[in-house]
Amino acid sequence: MALPCAVPLAWIAYELFAGRIRGEWIKEITHRTGFWGLLFITLALAVTPARRLFGWNALASWRRTLGLWGFAYIATHFLIYVLLDKQVPFEPAIALREIVKDVAKRPYITVGFTGFLMLVPLAVTSTKGWIRRLGKRWTQLHALIYAIALAGVVHFAWSVKADLMVPTRFATVLIVLLGLRLVPREALAKLRTLGWPRGGPARAVPSADPAL
Repeated sequence: MALPCAVPLAWIAYELFAGRIRGEWIKEITHRTGFWGLLFITLALAVTPARRLFGWNALASWRRTLGLWGFAYIATHFLIYVLLDKQVPFEPAIALREIVKDVAKRPYITVGFTGFLMLVPLAVTSTKGWIRRLGKRWTQLHALIYAIALAGVVHFAWSVKADLMVPTRFATVLIVLLGLRLVPREALAKLRTLGWPRGGPARAVPSADPAL
């Protein structure tokens, strides 16, 4: 599972070093890493509804992997902004002042940075050890992923400004996933016993179902 998730990042690196990304290349790779980060977060969120609707319990092992890869791409997205766009290593004091100004005055950066900060504790507490230590609080903490995904969509939409087709698609998918999340588990179980979605009755999904 990890190898396919790394393919987009490897492809971005290949195109960059092969000279296939020209012009505003920092802006381009910033955009691409942000897109893939949001996509992997969305796929992670889709795992639980897919399990509940179709009984695809094998997907459970993919959820954490997809979420962590989403964090990896978003962290790369942020580091490109800090290290390449603002050039912190070269003029740290000036660059850090510019970053603070951006976060304070540019709404799309404010929203994106807030989402990234919220995502960090989720990535840190994604291990089995943290799940045991936090207990029920782990599920409550990781329910933030919906707010994080929404922040990502808003950040995306405000950054592209004119072409809202892709952010709108992300927003639509997130609304559907959240709606499915709010449907009582018993209602979905009843649908499965009636043979819907197509494919006939499926095995019951375990009651322990973390947020991601």
